[in-house]
Amino acid sequence: MMLQVWWCWLVQQFPLNIAPNLITVIGLLVNVLTSLLMVYFSPYADQEVPRWACLLCCLGLFIYQSLDAIDGKQARRTNSQSPLGELFDHGCDSLSTLFVSVSVCCAVQLGKRPYWLFCQCMMAVTLFYCAHWQTYVSGKLRFGRVDVTEAQFGVMLILLISTLCGSSFWSYQVPALGLTLQCLPTIFGFIAGSIALFNNFQVIFIERGAGRNGSTVALLEVLGVQFSVVDVYLAAGCLHVAQLLYCHVPVVLCEGVGKNGSSVA
Repeated sequence: MMLQVWWCWLVQQFPLNIAPNLITVIGLLVNVLTSLLMVYFSPYADQEVPRWACLLCCLGLFIYQSLDAIDGKQARRTNSQSPLGELFDHGCDSLSTLFVSVSVCCAVQLGKRPYWLFCQCMMAVTLFYCAHWQTYVSGKLRFGRVDVTEAQFGVMLILLISTLCGSSFWSYQVPALGLTLQCLPTIFGFIAGSIALFNNFQVIFIERGAGRNGSTVALLEVLGVQFSVVDVYLAAGCLHVAQLLYCHVPVVLCEGVGKNGSSVA
């Protein structure tokens, strides 16, 4: 409720001649630039990131979240809403998912545990894909009690902790668990993500047949040939597992995760 009050006030500050897509792009650029700042200071995601960079990244994510929430409101204000604008908005969200995941990995030095890093990034893009898969099937984008907004605030909390305590704070070993603190965000994300996936799959397989051509699987037509996006996505995942095993972490950050993100987009 408080966020709705904030968003409704914020959208009123924009002139009516500002295009909704411009608001989306501005938010995305802020998010991307502040995330790349984290990567610049910790290209292997295992080095200390300056605290001010974590704070800037946190602020950048909040700005992105706010602008992403009001672009639809601006479209309705200007009577310019369209399916193309919705597609553009979700395309920008897919790119943001990648950079938010990478910034979290840098903030907690998750590069010290490459397998956890890969799981963290793959989990983010998988949740994004399945959320839109169920939208394709049901024709309606649904949000749970704990969803993307709460996840973004969770990321902001992690970034604020790194701002206050330093990113090396996450290397503390928890004796009872035998794990470092840097694994906790991935564990909590996995639990929340599993619940979200369960809800998405309920929609996908209960309301099946509502999608294009009566299918529950999004299809991509290229040169008249239909390919299952799920098949392409799984193949990309297998390829980048191999990259993780034989390449350095920056390759996963800059190429492996990027290609997965573009596949989902």
